[in-house]
Amino acid sequence: MPEPKARELLDLEDLALHEGATVLLRLKLAQLAAGEWLEVRGDSAELAEGLTAWCRKEGHRCERAQGVAHTYRIEASAGIPATSTSRMEIRESAEPSWGLAPRGARVEAGGPEFAFTLREKREVWARELNAIYKQAVAGQWSAARDIPWDELPKLAPEVERSVAQVMTFLTENEFAALYVPARFIARIHPHYREVVEVLAMQVADEARHAEAFTRRAEVGGAGLGITATSGQLSLKTLVEEPDFTTATFLLCVMGEGTFLTLLKFIGEHAPDPVTSALALLAHRDEARHVAFGMEHLRYVFEREPERKASMDAAVARRSWMLASISGLSPYVHDALVIMAGGGVEPRQIRTGAHRVSELHREMDRARRERLQSLGFAPEAAARMSVYHTKNFM
Repeated sequence: MPEPKARELLDLEDLALHEGATVLLRLKLAQLAAGEWLEVRGDSAELAEGLTAWCRKEGHRCERAQGVAHTYRIEASAGIPATSTSRMEIRESAEPSWGLAPRGARVEAGGPEFAFTLREKREVWARELNAIYKQAVAGQWSAARDIPWDELPKLAPEVERSVAQVMTFLTENEFAALYVPARFIARIHPHYREVVEVLAMQVADEARHAEAFTRRAEVGGAGLGITATSGQLSLKTLVEEPDFTTATFLLCVMGEGTFLTLLKFIGEHAPDPVTSALALLAHRDEARHVAFGMEHLRYVFEREPERKASMDAAVARRSWMLASISGLSPYVHDALVIMAGGGVEPRQIRTGAHRVSELHREMDRARRERLQSLGFAPEAAARMSVYHTKNFM
């Protein structure tokens, strides 16, 4: 019976297997379907014995060609079973066995299963992810390069201490805003890599903010201020929230949304160009974080409108947990008043206190506006805004 005709030919010349011949063999065999033949020629002394052993390991059948010296025939096998994933199609559910394979890769069967607990699209997805990520990459700034540190004037001691206290407050909140997304990144299946990328940029942003705010507190000579127990209690409830969507809502929509108003206020009333520049650059970053939170919640609410009630309940529950906190930390309140008024003269304190009162009203207005844009009724939005932690984040 004549030998089946080989579909492909490969001349290895004197190239030995250990010198890279297996690379060429795999390239040729990858072009064949199961059952098709590859004819291999080669003058290497080890080819006869080595080729048979290699084919056995790879799952192919190997035989000598009839009547032709130094020539062998390999019948291609079906290969190792693999699952093909689409780069463009984003599945509603990601398989644990896909592991860390990028979307669009072929994944060999038999690999380990990874314990990604967030592997449903509805749990993590958001609209406009690519746009948010591109903006984040383009908007990266450096505390060393982009802040005019040499323009920092010598401020009155009371004003400098107030700025340092505000910077301390900002820094502890930035740590919370860093740890919340960081906690969830390792739980999200990489099939939803766009979400992972956006959250990774958030972590980088918050780390840079913490660095810059700490530096501002120290460079003026006052050093870091006081961290209040009330602030720590508030942030603890945020950092320990176990549900991704709820944590995103409390952090990005409620907390960082409120911080947008605060950072704008600091930028407008800062006593020096360094503090103003820091606040406005951080505001730009936080606006992206808020955008992600809003787009994630819109995606969730479109599919599960009943989850609005659970977000409402989460805000109320957090308010109840923080019932012992009567208001903003006096350290932060007083520092904002002095900074906004420009000093500690009675007329300056009056001005600063009036501006801080306006700040609270603007925070409330902006929160209600964001909540209503997500579909909450005006009464619910007003109630949730009032319940939001008095420590802003």
